[in-house]
Amino acid sequence: MEGHELVTPTDPAQWRAYHDIRRRVLFEARGQFGVYDESRPDERAPGHHPKLLLYRGDPIGVVRVDIDATTAILRRVAVRSDVQKLGHGRVLLILAQRFAQECGCVRLVSYVAADAVEFYQRCGFTIESSGASGREPVYMSKPLDAGA
Repeated sequence: MEGHELVTPTDPAQWRAYHDIRRRVLFEARGQFGVYDESRPDERAPGHHPKLLLYRGDPIGVVRVDIDATTAILRRVAVRSDVQKLGHGRVLLILAQRFAQECGCVRLVSYVAADAVEFYQRCGFTIESSGASGREPVYMSKPLDAGA
């Protein structure tokens, strides 16, 4: 994890990188153009924590961690397409988990794209429920050690 840092976007350049990664990876790469709305109030709602993964200062991934009591909900997890399959996604989940634990959470949950389920399982998540067609997001969870 050397060289990785999970930060809250604070300046216009970091917010631009955050939204660009989300829009390109989670929407445009899936054929959804003109749909992403970066001005959604959810991004800055109480208990919602947008995070940008930096690798050697370069923005390469994003996640929003929503805290609901002792559960952390991972939303819109994405790694830039040009740096996928290099271990950055695993680091992103580890750092998001650490953040959740620091916030007192004892459980992580996420709605995971069907093509990412195996990756999440390798990272310790289990399937809680899935849709009938196999194309809907799969609800997954992972218990956290509150003392870690």
